[in-house]
Formats: sequence, C-alpha cells, structure tokens
Amino acid sequence: MKKRALISVYDKTGILDFAKFLVSKGIEIISTGGTYKYLKENDIEVIEVSKVTNFEEMLDGRVKTLHPNIHGGILALRDNEEHMRTLKERNIDTIDYVIVNLYPFFEKVKEDLSFEEKIEFIDIGGPTMLRSAAKSFKDVVVISDIKDYELIKEEINSSNNVSYETRKKLAGKVFNLTSAYDAAISQFLLDEDFPEYLNLSYKKSMEMRYGENSHQKAAYYTDNMSEGAMKDFKQLNGKELSYNNIRDMDLAWKVVSEFDEICCCAVKHSTPCGVALGNNVEEAYKKAYETDPVSIFGGIVAFNKEVDEATAKLLNEIFLEIIIAPSFSRSALEILTKKKNIRLIVCKNKPSDKKELIKVDGGILVQDTDNKLYKDLEVVTKAKPTSQEEKDLIFALKVVKFVKSNAIVVAKNLQTLGIGGGEVSRIWAAEKALERAKERFNTTDIVLSSDAFFPFKDVVELATKNGVKAIIQPGGSVNDKDSIEECNKNNISMIFSKLRHFRH
Repeated sequence: MKKRALISVYDKTGILDFAKFLVSKGIEIISTGGTYKYLKENDIEVIEVSKVTNFEEMLDGRVKTLHPNIHGGILALRDNEEHMRTLKERNIDTIDYVIVNLYPFFEKVKEDLSFEEKIEFIDIGGPTMLRSAAKSFKDVVVISDIKDYELIKEEINSSNNVSYETRKKLAGKVFNLTSAYDAAISQFLLDEDFPEYLNLSYKKSMEMRYGENSHQKAAYYTDNMSEGAMKDFKQLNGKELSYNNIRDMDLAWKVVSEFDEICCCAVKHSTPCGVALGNNVEEAYKKAYETDPVSIFGGIVAFNKEVDEATAKLLNEIFLEIIIAPSFSRSALEILTKKKNIRLIVCKNKPSDKKELIKVDGGILVQDTDNKLYKDLEVVTKAKPTSQEEKDLIFALKVVKFVKSNAIVVAKNLQTLGIGGGEVSRIWAAEKALERAKERFNTTDIVLSSDAFFPFKDVVELATKNGVKAIIQPGGSVNDKDSIEECNKNNISMIFSKLRHFRH
C-alpha cells in the first residue's frame, strides 16, 4: 500500500524541501487550503484534501479535515484486521505522516486585534489531526515542529523507516504543544483569577548549565500569554545567563521599577544590598555602592535610566555579574564591553505579572503579586515626620517590599544605609540593619522601615539608641500601644502603613 502524508502548515518554513523529500521517497501528499496552493505553485505533486473526503471545505475553511476519510486513515490500527477491513470497505486509505503546525494563537492573542479576530486564530482542525496522529504514533509519524524535519529525513535515509522511539517522542511533543495551546486559549476565554484547573502555557526559552547549584538541572521558560520584563530583555554582552542570574535580574529590575526618580539597585543572592535615588545615574550608583561595597562585589546592578559614560567607568572598577538598564550610551558600551564576560542587559518593560506561583511538594501556591505599597498612611505619634523624613520613609518602604522577611531597611537622603533581612526575629533584622548603617554612616536623624508590625517595643528601643527619628511599619500588633508610647517618649515619629509586605 502506498504511503501518504497529510501536510497542513501555517508556518511554511522548510516545508517545500521536506515535501520534495517525501515525494522522492514515493510518499503521496495530501494537503489543504493555503498549503495545497503553496505546494502546487512550487511544482510539488499534491492531492487536495477535498478529493480524499469527497466534500468541499466549507464555513470559510473551518471545516475541511474534520472527516472520517481523514481521521479514519490516521486512527486505524494497522495490525488490527477489523480496522483494516473497515477501511477497505469504506474505501479509505491510511495516512502515515501528519505534518501540521498551528495557527499562531500565542502571538496573535497579544496583538491589537478585536476579540472576534483573536477567536479566528484558535485552531481546531490542526490540534485534532495532531492528537489523532499522536495517539496512533505506532503507525503514524506526526510532526508538529519544523525543527524535526531534518531528524525524519535522516532516519528515513538511513533505515527507510522512523524508529519507534522517535515516533513516541514526536507524539509526546504534540501533546506538550496542544496542552500549552489549550491552556493559552483557556486563559484568554475564562479570564478568572483562580480557575478550577491551573492551566499554564510556557515555552522553553533556554537550557541552563545548571540550576541554583551545579548538581541541579534547569531550564528557563517564558509565558506565552504575556510580554514581561524577564521575557523581552536583550543581552548585549557577556556569558550566557544562569538560573541565579535571571532570579537576581528579576528582583533588581522590580526594585528600580518601583521608582519614577533615577534609581540604582544592587542585588546579591536575591536580596537588595544597596538602593539609592540620585540626581543622575552616577550619583545613584555611588550612593547604592556606599551602602555595602563588599556585598555588591560579584552582584547585579540595575538602573531605571540610561547608563552613561561616567557611570560606566565606575562600574568597571569592580567585578559585577550583570548590569541591567533600559539603555546604555555608546560611550558606556565601549567601556563596559572591554570586559568580555560581564552581562549587559537592556530591559524596557515594567514588571507586569499579576500572579506569583510557588511550587511546594505536590502542589502550587498561587497569589496576586504584591503590587500595593500602603493601604493608608497614619501618623500615630505626637511627633510628625519632616518633609524629608517622609520622603525617606516612602523610599525605605518601597525597598523593604523586596527584602526577605523579617525585613528592616534603614535609610537617609533617599539612600539605604543598612538592610537586614531573612531573620527569624524582627529584632535581629533591626540589629543587623542598624549595625551595618553604623559601620559606614553617621546614624543621626535616620529613618527605619519594617515589612511587618512590631510584636514588641524592642525595635523602637533599639532604634532610639541608634539615631532613628522616624519609623514606618504596618501596625496591627496587640502591642502597638507600647511601640507608640516608646516613640513618644523619645520624640520619634511613626507612621502606620496598614499593609504588610512579607516576602518568604
């Protein structure tokens, strides 16, 4: 029995060469619509699908391959005598190769199209044929990825056949694709925050040398349904990115994106180690560097404005893994690219994720992103913060959002002086932040921000001894009164933000 291949592709890259190869191996080609026309115009012998179905395509092409003469030829088990007898009685020929790629719903759903126009890019016949062929992979070679054309050619040339292992893998790729495709459509149509089933549609963007540690395998996947800062960045220089690099980049970019003012953020091990605002990027960097010139070494530095020549010269004085910014001046690039390994990343998109996902053993936790700063600002002490102190408090609050809990940030003049995070006790986080501030700065008239309420007055007592003049914290503790009284006793102003920012 002569073998047949059904070809229906939206992306026609490489299909002419592959079709010619199949014809050269004595395989008949069936095709549909635009693919049929494309193959015919390029002098490839091809049978129109309507000749197989004895039914003209209808409804603007919505119905053309959804027919027993097609799916019978795909789904029939070749070693099942009853199946083969049925095909013979119905005059249906088997289909041995199915080459299909889908309408570009992933891409079109993000374009400026109407809802109705986007609906038209939901492929029905394509996934149906692919799934039929994938189920019958023992008898049918199914190709959903143009990158697999060469693999099939090599196997046929070497053994005049396609191995069971390859068929099985190609079938797995089909269900991997169609599940992501269906997930994207589900998200588009359902538009629910927390649907009954969690459907994710992500595509592998890059393989990584290893994960968080060298013995862990890793890959990076990007969301098919959104743009996103960590999806659409551009690397200008340096080694390939690692698992830890992307995590740190994400955090650093989120910090600087909190500010409209010129901001610089240094990150080490997914923790801010220095953040500052400045009149220009050079000043912002100098102030961020001063917070912790030790930890910044080998870290990541992010800016929310273009990196200029003066800043590039300073950046080149120490070892950094990554510099991320919306742009680099030409002279800055000339300076920074002298170091071949430093990764220079251009990132223009603001963070846009609406949900955060955390994997636990046997499940996934899903929550809204922490995209609010405060619920309400209430001065709860007799003393009121000065205008500058209030600016510093809001600055510190924006930073403390991104520090591991328990978290304390000490700041002055729109510059972090000390950061304490990841402690199991809030007083320990405060001790670390204030100690670090005292090591490098004059800790007079400084401000302190906390990610959560003070369970006791001990943080205020410690702050008093270290020159803190203003505090911002969510409030809500049963012991709030004790902290307020301690502030009043020492002429410290305190604001309740009424919104917690735990970051586990």
